[in-house]
Amino acid sequence: MPLGERARDKGESRYCGVETEFSNDMPQLLSFHIDAGFDFVLSPLVDPTYRPSLDSSDSGSLPVAGSDLVLSPSQWSSHVVGKVSSWIDLDSDDKLLREDSEMILKKEIAWASHLSLQACLLPTPKGISCVNYARCVNQILQTSNNLQLWLRIPLRKHEDGDPTDDQSLGGDPVDSWETWNSFRLLCEHSNQLSIALDVLSSLPSLNSLGRWFGEPVRAAILHSGSFITNGHGYPCLSKRHQKLITEFFNHSVQVVMSGGKASTELATNNTGNHVGSKRHPLKQYLHYIGYLYQKMDPLPEQEQFELGYRDFLQSPLQPLMDNLEAQTYETFEKDTVKYSQYQRAVSKALLDRVPDEKASNVTTVLMVVGAGRGPLVRASLEAAEETSRKLKVYAVEKNPNAVITLHSLVKLEGWENVVTIVSSDMRHWDAPEKADILVSELLGSFGDNELSPECLDGAQRFLKPDGISIPSSYTSFLQPITTTKLYNDVKAHKDLVHYETAYVVKLHKVARLAPCQPVFSFSHPDSSPNKDNQRYTKVKFEIPSDTGSALVHGFAGYFDSTLYKDVHLGIEPTMATPNMFSWFPIYFPLRTPICIKPGMPLEVHMWRCCDSSKVWYEWCVASPSPSPIHNSKGRSYWVGL
Repeated sequence: MPLGERARDKGESRYCGVETEFSNDMPQLLSFHIDAGFDFVLSPLVDPTYRPSLDSSDSGSLPVAGSDLVLSPSQWSSHVVGKVSSWIDLDSDDKLLREDSEMILKKEIAWASHLSLQACLLPTPKGISCVNYARCVNQILQTSNNLQLWLRIPLRKHEDGDPTDDQSLGGDPVDSWETWNSFRLLCEHSNQLSIALDVLSSLPSLNSLGRWFGEPVRAAILHSGSFITNGHGYPCLSKRHQKLITEFFNHSVQVVMSGGKASTELATNNTGNHVGSKRHPLKQYLHYIGYLYQKMDPLPEQEQFELGYRDFLQSPLQPLMDNLEAQTYETFEKDTVKYSQYQRAVSKALLDRVPDEKASNVTTVLMVVGAGRGPLVRASLEAAEETSRKLKVYAVEKNPNAVITLHSLVKLEGWENVVTIVSSDMRHWDAPEKADILVSELLGSFGDNELSPECLDGAQRFLKPDGISIPSSYTSFLQPITTTKLYNDVKAHKDLVHYETAYVVKLHKVARLAPCQPVFSFSHPDSSPNKDNQRYTKVKFEIPSDTGSALVHGFAGYFDSTLYKDVHLGIEPTMATPNMFSWFPIYFPLRTPICIKPGMPLEVHMWRCCDSSKVWYEWCVASPSPSPIHNSKGRSYWVGL
């Protein structure tokens, strides 16, 4: 059964293809491989022995694998990926070879477009230079509407100049990522240009491999020579290869099996017998790939919920300017982990605030500022019940629509004698008494980006001098990332505003290039006489030396907060609260991606700026090469006070 139809698919189809040699009988070729269980063939469309300069017929027609009529349009589109002739060398010193290469490249891509193929494989660049090759491909991309071009790149990085790696695919002993990066830069980051990675028997380091998950890898060509034989005589992969293929599945990369026997099988099977009756030489390899797919753990419920948000740019909430809608409240209220942490924090605060001997006599005043539809009110009351402490709650909410729901909730739960609802902006409310505990959930993906500091500055005036704020502090973090998908999505808008806007994104197809660094921190209550919520910081990132070069498309932002004492809440990857989905990371784009070489520090500057009506961020790279200062004066993106 084809991989894409197997059970436990996680919402995105998985396909497995097979690389073949040229055949004059495309229907027979396709039937043989599809009947064996493969989803598609990666096949040359033109006789590889053909050279335009040697064609004496003057017909100008390509020796193709049958006319467009030999397969139906849906078969061409669904089951065939074209393969451009591998002999082409558009950067050759041989003028005739160069001209032949340019002519055949354009003709073969034109034929593939005529067949309505979804993709076509370009051969690996030969030698160090690929400038003319990229120029010709870029010309094709300018006029091609839908055809995806996959550039074949060997998954190879020569560690510390080690010349012993597999060079069977040709080329010099260099990091193959460098070849890809040069090519895509010359092609202006086209979103129709993708990668087909040749997975060889030797794999580079883990950090080096990690770079590719932020790149547009569409296919992994897995060579039969990369397999080993197990004790039962069947092909299998090393542990490192298994892990890599599983990661490819997680990133919707299609696997393509390649092996000499699969290419020659049809040539030796023209005896008139039904071709499907002969066992496919790569059948066992396909079964093994299927086995790896089947044994993957099913996606957790949270990940299934987040599938539709993967690598999708969302504008951050404007909680002060805009009133949230019911659907937004509904989504956030489903995050039971978050409210469980808040309940733990309130419980610990109540126990510290009121000793056991005074539990029956002392009533703690707790104010929930930004109460929404009441989940924090509920968590606080459950904490009081859990600790046997008496509580008086003020639920302060500025959204009049949420206040309606709050009144209904209080009545439904019988909380009238415990909860007082206040329909007001916390910054403008005059509280009738001081609070022992101030509870809020004003945190954004970057900690302070939904104006928690400004809101709590306005609310802390009705907190007792020894009162407790939950959360008590929070810190934002930055991390450089490769994310071709998000960069191209921003680039598609063709304006400055989108390059200077911070987005909330469920990051998926990204490469995290270095550990996070802290950026801005805030503590509450803040008793300093001259409170200032403006911030400026400079951070330096060191890309691990075994990563190789990498392209930085921007920065992922996270936060970590201390609710109370040892109760934390956050999304910073190394200490993220498990199974919590209220916050996705934030993404700060760069107008021009920055290439980082091994051992070269990345210096980033960031500002949090405020005036009387708004708060905004500015950011830039200072080295290895300076970038413009993004979002100067908040011209593109800001949060309204």
